[in-house]
Amino acid sequence: MPPLTIRPATVVISNLTPLVEGGKYPTKRVTGEPLRVEADIFKEGHDHVVAMLGWRPVDTTSWHELPMRHLENDRWTASLTFTERGRYEISITAWADDFLTWLHDFERRLHGGQTDLSTEIEEGRVILNNAAIRAAAGRSSDDANAIEALTTRLMLTPPAEVPALAGTPEVIAMLSRWPNRSLATSGDEIIPLRVETRRSSFSAWYEFFPRSAEGLETRHSTFRDCLPRIEDAAAMGFDIVYFPPIHPIGMSYRKGKNNAVSAQPGDVGSPWAIGGEAGGHRAVEPALGTLEDFVWLLDEARARGIEIALDFALNCSPDHPYVRNHPEWFYRRPDGSIKYAENPPKKYQDIYPLDFHCDDWKELWEELRDVVLFWVGKGVRVFRVDNPHTKPVTFWEWLIAEIHAVDPDIIFLSEAFTRPKMMQTLAKAGFTQSYTYFTWRESAAELREYVTELTKTHMRDYYRANFWPNTPDILPYHLQHANPAMFKIRAALAATLSSSWGIYSGYELCEGTPLPGREEYLDSEKYQLKARDWNKPGNIKLFITRLNRARWDNPALQSYANIEFIPADNDQILAFHKWSDDGQNRIIVIVNLDSRKRHESNVHLPLAELGLNPDEPFEVEDVLFEEVYTWRESTNFVSLDPRTKPVHLLKLRKP
Repeated sequence: MPPLTIRPATVVISNLTPLVEGGKYPTKRVTGEPLRVEADIFKEGHDHVVAMLGWRPVDTTSWHELPMRHLENDRWTASLTFTERGRYEISITAWADDFLTWLHDFERRLHGGQTDLSTEIEEGRVILNNAAIRAAAGRSSDDANAIEALTTRLMLTPPAEVPALAGTPEVIAMLSRWPNRSLATSGDEIIPLRVETRRSSFSAWYEFFPRSAEGLETRHSTFRDCLPRIEDAAAMGFDIVYFPPIHPIGMSYRKGKNNAVSAQPGDVGSPWAIGGEAGGHRAVEPALGTLEDFVWLLDEARARGIEIALDFALNCSPDHPYVRNHPEWFYRRPDGSIKYAENPPKKYQDIYPLDFHCDDWKELWEELRDVVLFWVGKGVRVFRVDNPHTKPVTFWEWLIAEIHAVDPDIIFLSEAFTRPKMMQTLAKAGFTQSYTYFTWRESAAELREYVTELTKTHMRDYYRANFWPNTPDILPYHLQHANPAMFKIRAALAATLSSSWGIYSGYELCEGTPLPGREEYLDSEKYQLKARDWNKPGNIKLFITRLNRARWDNPALQSYANIEFIPADNDQILAFHKWSDDGQNRIIVIVNLDSRKRHESNVHLPLAELGLNPDEPFEVEDVLFEEVYTWRESTNFVSLDPRTKPVHLLKLRKP
């Protein structure tokens, strides 16, 4: 056994949560969001243990503390809320409190019939005297004098009256300010914490192609034509508008309509085939306008409460300047030609993927970082990253850290529909939000299971789910040729099950014509201009507006992991409730998952969790349809007709 070189720990501190991979990655919260910390804390014997939760901003030396409280079975907890963004460290310190241990032992001896307590009185005097010395050293003369006075009274008080003298809340609070921490133990683990902006967790995204902003199949729209679309998105309650790539589109191997291998004259190509005569990732497609036009639009959007998110797609067309100036950055075939992208059986002849492990990888990585910084310098605050799972995780960890060192408020959304562990690791590596499998979760059981995994397991501490019913790449089967009720149902689920959600334009018009046999749109906007009447009869814009307004008006719908499911007797009915951090705002959501048939059910409310008295009636207000219902007891009946009312969004009115 090696010799002892340091004093052994006096308290066991273990099983600290929330830790992401033992602290390798930071735990995430946003400003105003509670962080609940727990740990197992105990020591041998019967000493009274005190535990303190410590926190400090990174790169500072002074710790702030607050007491932890005992839960059960040696499990302790405390909660913190941060109002300032930044990086923090969280730790735990614990010790045996000599005063409380003495007081507890004194009471036990007294109740046990011990008559001579003079030695115990003297022990108490020594403990109090040392506390007075610590108070004086801490320049608290009031506490020092009060403790000295208490010491004098202790020596003159009959033993039977000592607990009443020394055990008052005022005395205990005073002594707790000057504890004997000479044998304190600090936990080995530290929680690295990243506190981000509120928008990192609560947001509503609207995606549209700038080139189709006017909805004219025969005219390529410009940045300046996009303002009415942005105003429409703002009117519907969205706060982030996402643009697919706005860079020059290559001519070589340009794709035609419906992903045809050969383009016809006038075909606009895929925006993801980046690079042409006008430049690469720092340039804009000339048909959209100029860089100055984009900056103008960025400012106009922000004035209307909208942030424009750019697509950071690391694709290069054969015409990209990188191909000419840095051919070493690309994959080569045995014959020396550059290899185009493939995802068998799909082939992307118009795109060259970058080799992130090439000999000049460092120069490549720094160039891509500088591309992001270029757009940050123009005022972009949000990036949607295309297919990050096809690039090294270490690259993203490095790049996002580099960007956040310049501006920690930049938001990165990971567009990775891939293996679960890769999606999770990308979130740990720094992505602010992540796409999810929500698009393919349909039944009540599937939705309950998936949302529980996201919000009640370890994923809650690093993975922020952004729910999208559709994307330009994905038209799920349940939306193909679907009626408006299905579009409302999926929108309501996305907007309430998670605190961030988004739609791809056309969703509000209930577009659902598929490429036969595929989860893709026919006449996909990815390859052509799209004709649309933005106020087409039968649209669900009013429903989406009410849905987003409810999110803005009710804090319960703005937090990410505050969700509990409510039992319903009908498996076509999904019910759950959400609450604000202060508990003052509570929302009950009830959704009919069947878009073609009325469903009825009893739902069984957890009255105690909702703060309700089982003997009193209470009111719930449907904030979508402006109706009020009086309910009684825990079991209540609902009937939802998808043609008129597929969902209840019920705000609880307490008696």
